[in-house]
Amino acid sequence: MDITPERLQKLANMKMPFGKYKGRILVDLPEPYLVWFAGKGFPEGEIGILLQILYEVKLNGLEDVLRPLRASY
Repeated sequence: MDITPERLQKLANMKMPFGKYKGRILVDLPEPYLVWFAGKGFPEGEIGILLQILYEVKLNGLEDVLRPLRASY
């Protein structure tokens, strides 16, 4: 799991592409949802990597680091 500036930017701005929280910005996903993925297994591909990174960010209380990266709308 390689944490890059591009991936951090995606966490702050990309929308969840599927599931219960489809359409929600990744950083806004609830922690219990990420804990569920951690127990069941993260999806394959880039979205799985992003969710793993986000899980670690939230687990360590660092989500405020991502807030300044949000695009202004």
